[in-house]
Amino acid sequence: MSKRILFMGTPDYATAIFKELISKKYEMVGLFTQPDKPVGRKQILTPPHIKQFCLDKNLNIPIFQPLKLRNNQEAKKEIEDLKPDFIIVAAYGQILPKEILDIAPCINLHASLLPKYRGASPIQESLLNDDIYTGVTSMLMEEGLDSGDILAFQYLKITDTMEVSEAFEKLSLIAAKLTVTTLENFENIKPLKQNELEVSFCKKIKKEDGLVDFLDAKKLYLKYKAYSYWPGIFLESELKIKDIELNDEISINNEGQILEIKDDFIVIGCKKGSLRIKTLQAPSKKAINSIDFIRGQRLEINSILI
Repeated sequence: MSKRILFMGTPDYATAIFKELISKKYEMVGLFTQPDKPVGRKQILTPPHIKQFCLDKNLNIPIFQPLKLRNNQEAKKEIEDLKPDFIIVAAYGQILPKEILDIAPCINLHASLLPKYRGASPIQESLLNDDIYTGVTSMLMEEGLDSGDILAFQYLKITDTMEVSEAFEKLSLIAAKLTVTTLENFENIKPLKQNELEVSFCKKIKKEDGLVDFLDAKKLYLKYKAYSYWPGIFLESELKIKDIELNDEISINNEGQILEIKDDFIVIGCKKGSLRIKTLQAPSKKAINSIDFIRGQRLEINSILI
């Protein structure tokens, strides 16, 4: 018998899972996603990634975009009327209240190896902490934040140069396959309680989290890997630093000193370690090659980048 699936998700991570479920011929009875939001300088009202996918593909699936689910009797009735066998949740952006959790088994695809990194930014947190592995966990949802019983999980090895966009892409594909595996084996899975002694949390990322200095090259590089998509990394002067490679972790230098000027990058010293920087972007300017930037600023070897 075909399983009736109600899907809840918002960004491209969720879309990858949604696409996989459609390709496996599950009966998709509805989509809950966040409301359209104004984007860019012109504040153009823009649908979430997953809604845009549905529109582009002309999918005949009801779409719901409530501002909130808690104490929302209309949303509760809409879900009940859809009669889902399962509610699949992936980066939806809202916590599900008990009255919705009770309608059908709710399975969340969380992009970490729970109980590590419960919360809003698990992928970025794994990169910030220089973890060797991350992964995806499918879990039964309960009222707590990412605290439900584990149904299945899969690892992803983090390479030395993996940035957040690549990690998101790889984890979304893992999550898509893991969702199908979980659904197909649901009746035979024995849920596993999370070990509360190993719990850690991660926060919602803010723009100011991208602020960096030239104290420690490795820490700056890890911030770059975690935040290169958004909010990016920038100095106190608001100079944005892009296209970075870790040059070394142990040398002792003056903070921000230009150590070398190569054909397509500059080497910047940190109090500990150094970095290769290919692209810089001044406030309200376009991103340019770092060589062109320092020439325009009349900077040379031993000058300080601020």
